[in-house]
Amino acid sequence: MKTEDFSKLVKSIKEAGQIKAGGGKPSRVFKTDPPTIKAVRKKLHVSQTEFALMIGVSPSTLQNWEQGRREPEGPAKALLKIASKNPKVVIEALHS
Repeated sequence: MKTEDFSKLVKSIKEAGQIKAGGGKPSRVFKTDPPTIKAVRKKLHVSQTEFALMIGVSPSTLQNWEQGRREPEGPAKALLKIASKNPKVVIEALHS
């Protein structure tokens, strides 16, 4: 890795640490609307337990997302976005 690239990476990690500690604001924030998660599940015509098993989370985690107590992160957020746009693809890929 080039020295310049490594320096940028270190700077970025330090900035992330400061943001997490409350010492700064992120440049962008992504929010997932809890009713949207429930709508995605309903488009797939599955129960909370079935949907949780399909996407690899616990039913209580899914309930927390739907009720707005927590927000999905990383791959779960991406999968929910895909499911909202094309539920048929998700059901075919995950329900086999």
